[in-house]
Amino acid sequence: MKGPAPKNAGQLEAPAEATKIHTQLLRLALGIEEARAYWAHVDPAEPAAERSLRAFEERWFGAKTLERVKTVLPYLAARYDAFPEALGVLRRWRGMDPTTRQVICHWHVQLADPIYRRFTAECLLERRSAHEPKVDRPAVARWVRSSFPGRWSEATIIQFASKLLSAASEAGLVSPKRDPRALLFPKVPDAALVYLLQLLRGVRYAGTLTENPYLDSVGLGGAMLDRRLRTIDGITLRRMGRLIEVDWAHPTLSAWAEATL
Repeated sequence: MKGPAPKNAGQLEAPAEATKIHTQLLRLALGIEEARAYWAHVDPAEPAAERSLRAFEERWFGAKTLERVKTVLPYLAARYDAFPEALGVLRRWRGMDPTTRQVICHWHVQLADPIYRRFTAECLLERRSAHEPKVDRPAVARWVRSSFPGRWSEATIIQFASKLLSAASEAGLVSPKRDPRALLFPKVPDAALVYLLQLLRGVRYAGTLTENPYLDSVGLGGAMLDRRLRTIDGITLRRMGRLIEVDWAHPTLSAWAEATL
């Protein structure tokens, strides 16, 4: 069961995970509090210039300068506006608890940033199989250097290592502050898990609904996902050899949110 294929000619394609390498993470890590403010205030139809001025005047992000607001907003747009149905749900989800917000921000940064996606679903997973599952900045810098050879200066590589660890710490994937950092898995509430699976139904991505970087990064690959879904209403997963069937109580993410939130 692969991610959704492109639609027929003449129809709008489903939004897709980002594949182009960029450096946005250097300027905004997971941005949980920024995302929370963004969901509460953003009007997706508002032009970018007007949005920036309103965000500054209304102090969406506290005391941040206008220049910083102008920097942050496009990165948040790449993470959330790029998935319009999801943004509509997040704007209405006013009672979201902090644990759910943490993993949803993590998944949206994964969707928007292929470097962070690979780091959290490849590098950290490989480190988890080590005798002492820990990670530090030099190890992350080596991973960046070998994964993207010749792309950046040494100073930028070190900066990437720091930002990747900061974002992973905000996501609950590694312990905070001091190296070496222990590897952790965040708590994934039922509502957050259903949100992700419903979101992926309408997104083009590499992998399948049950095997992908988004689930793997939070420890919900394979049999662990099956066990979780047995306890959640609204999604029924059945495996028959390599064949996987999923029954959904709600046809879309929006329909699920309307009935549940």
